[in-house]
Amino acid sequence: MSTQDTGANVAAKKHLGLGNAALRARARGLKLMAFDVDGVMTDGRLYYGPDGEAFKVFNSLDGHGLKQLSRAGVVLAIITGRNSDMVARRAADLGITHVIQGREDKGIVLQALAESLELAPHQVGYAGDDEPDVPAMAWAHLAFSVPNGHPCAQQEADIVTRQPGGQGAVREICDFILSALPSAGGVAESVAEGVAGSTGSQPA
Repeated sequence: MSTQDTGANVAAKKHLGLGNAALRARARGLKLMAFDVDGVMTDGRLYYGPDGEAFKVFNSLDGHGLKQLSRAGVVLAIITGRNSDMVARRAADLGITHVIQGREDKGIVLQALAESLELAPHQVGYAGDDEPDVPAMAWAHLAFSVPNGHPCAQQEADIVTRQPGGQGAVREICDFILSALPSAGGVAESVAEGVAGSTGSQPA
């Protein structure tokens, strides 16, 4: 890749991955999909009050996509460098049981989680937006990043979403994977273009 490529250029090129048959084939084999939080499940902004971080803002479309992906048989996980009761609450609301917080060594964490689930690297996907995510993205068989992410994460990604983190990026990732899964049935057909945020979604 040219050293002249900016993050925006990298993202623009990798949007094309959404229609790539080889990447869809990778998605078809996923059994575990792990996500970073800040910048992926949120827009990356940190809201602080007098006593520390006050709240995080999540996207309901993302939540419904995660529920659909779980129903299709993909195990979901959250791996984040921060510790937050709000992340634990959001994970509980979505039924995500694999929640690893306070770990910057995300590549090691992801490998250990996969091994505990008796999964091989080709069955694992990961979505991240910054340098601590890069080892996990490099190890995973299918790596996603977001247009608001750091260029190092975008460069490592196989696909960069069209939607920013916290604004439908996770839904776009879920829709792309669902579109490749034979077990997803009609859901796969409705999201085959990888478009984030369909109408009529239930709050999540």
